[in-house]
Amino acid sequence: MTPIPSENGVDGDDEREEDDEKEEEPRLKYQRMGGSIPNLLSSDAASCIAVAERMISLGTVDGTIHILDFLGNQVKQYMAHTAAVNDLSFDVEGEYIGSCSEDGTVVINSLFTDEKVLKFEYHRPMKAIALDPGYSRKTSKRYVAGGLAGQLCFNSKKWLGYRDQVLHSGEGPIHAVKWRTSLIAWANDAGVKVYDVATDQIITFIERPRGSLHPELLLPHLVWQDDTLLVIGWGTFVKIASIRANEKKVVNGTYRHVPMSSLNQVDIVASFQTTYYISGIAPFGDSLVVLAYIPVEEDEEKGFSTAMSSRQGNAQRPEVHVVTWNNDELATDTLPVHRFEQCKAKDYSLAHAPFSGSSYAGGQWAAGDEPLYYVVSPKDVVIAKPRDTEDHIAWLLEHGWHEKALEAVEAGQGRSELIDEVGSSYLDHLIVERKYGEAASLCPKLLRGSAPAWERWVFHFAHLRQLPVLIPYMPTENPKLRDTAYEAALVALATNMSFHKDLLSTVKSWPPVIYSALPVISAIDSQLNTSSMTDALKEALAELYVINGQYEKAFSLYADLMKPDIFDFIEKHDLHDAIREKVVQLMMLDCKCTVPLLIQNKDLISPPDVVSQLLNASNKCDSKYFLHLYLHALFEVNPHAGKDFHDMQIELYADYDLKMLLPFLRSSQHYTLEKV
Repeated sequence: MTPIPSENGVDGDDEREEDDEKEEEPRLKYQRMGGSIPNLLSSDAASCIAVAERMISLGTVDGTIHILDFLGNQVKQYMAHTAAVNDLSFDVEGEYIGSCSEDGTVVINSLFTDEKVLKFEYHRPMKAIALDPGYSRKTSKRYVAGGLAGQLCFNSKKWLGYRDQVLHSGEGPIHAVKWRTSLIAWANDAGVKVYDVATDQIITFIERPRGSLHPELLLPHLVWQDDTLLVIGWGTFVKIASIRANEKKVVNGTYRHVPMSSLNQVDIVASFQTTYYISGIAPFGDSLVVLAYIPVEEDEEKGFSTAMSSRQGNAQRPEVHVVTWNNDELATDTLPVHRFEQCKAKDYSLAHAPFSGSSYAGGQWAAGDEPLYYVVSPKDVVIAKPRDTEDHIAWLLEHGWHEKALEAVEAGQGRSELIDEVGSSYLDHLIVERKYGEAASLCPKLLRGSAPAWERWVFHFAHLRQLPVLIPYMPTENPKLRDTAYEAALVALATNMSFHKDLLSTVKSWPPVIYSALPVISAIDSQLNTSSMTDALKEALAELYVINGQYEKAFSLYADLMKPDIFDFIEKHDLHDAIREKVVQLMMLDCKCTVPLLIQNKDLISPPDVVSQLLNASNKCDSKYFLHLYLHALFEVNPHAGKDFHDMQIELYADYDLKMLLPFLRSSQHYTLEKV
């Protein structure tokens, strides 16, 4: 079946515009019935339809009855009549189908047995038929039918064969008849009557609405909403009759049933007039579905009856209205049925498959309880059914209400896969709106444990140069992404000065096993000795060097950054050889730790190297004091190790530790007397 659009999506043909903010969500969705229907109606025209629990029956103008499945595939067909089929009726079990025709016949077919087809002649066109709901279970095999002869015939099986009883006559043709439990409702020129088979009495008469069109121009429509509610659509008028049994209270507080016919308890519980012609009507939970024929302007000017001839080829599309019993519009959809331009109001019909649920909570039915509606025109059959949760979510997305759609999914409505679809749509929407931060913050909720989805969005954010805003939300486990995703994230941070601190915190927090440090190191190396080389970037690079096992390079950066824990780092990774280039930085960081380190490793870094670095230090460094500390410690360990600098030490002792000068002079033999 091919989906067809509602009025909100009819390719620009519906010129009515609605304010998006006030637009109501549709209540129904539509599909054109496929299967055998297009081929059947290419050479014939549909005239009526009936729906049973397991099948559909379609009557045509040439007198054929087609039995179809719910996809429109033909299961059986009967050449039941020689002229148009005017009405069809299933019994409750869906085992028999009754039909009546313009050729004046009524035919009863058994759908599952080889039982003989029953055919009854009435010699005048028959317009309406209703099988006894219990037809398959009862031996009486009753039906009621009527037509242009103006008689409502009640047919049942007797000992000597089938017999007709005229229930009513003399008020014009019978236009419609519906049978529910023991109640038969029919419409003639005067109005609607209801007959109770159980009591053999007419229990009510509902007058034809004043000013309504003659039935020859627009047929009345009857439908039982349940066992006690009869819905009537006639011309532009709707009435709902409540036919209820009375209960009489007795002394002991219990109730006893009183036959409804005895007190004639029939109330009109709703009544209103429409602005359109009613071509079909059916219940929609606590509301109504109305098939509307929209008169063209000339109809309204000339009157419906006089403008019938001018309408040919100029008709508008039919509409489906969902209305309350007070005629409040809940939804309106326009149907682009085939050849609608040629159709009259009476060419359309509406059938529905009842449901057992209720339409509370905005028209949400329990699974299996959804009603189905069949809109029939001569060349088309359209199926309408309530929109489900997924339709609701799709509508919210179409109108940009992504947050509401997400709430609906999170509430457990619809398939679990919907969160992926809604999430992707929501993120796309936020990206288009350039709300990158909001999109990033929603990724953990929307992408959840899907590694492919995460990777797709990581690279999409990277393409948009917005990856830094996503990085705080990226998972490192459950799911774990491919290493390239993490590397791309770190490179994005490294190449933007604004995010160097974020790079450092990310490198420290992410498990090093989830990515390779080399691509990130390469990205940072290109910034060495440039103005973009911030301290945070240096420290991040040092961390990456550690991850990559390049401890000496890491040490060099830690020394430049004056990291207090560098001495533990030296011991942990045996980097004593590397300290020769960083004497000044180490002394500035902690001279008390550095001096013993230099003394212990004087074979790796000689006293002349230490002295040279300290003498060449910047003015920010108290190099003379550091020299004093180093040379003094060196002298105490080995008086001869720093003999080349004893002249310098005399000045240093004089400046920093005068009381040690005399002991030094007594112990040293390597200074010149002129220095004393």
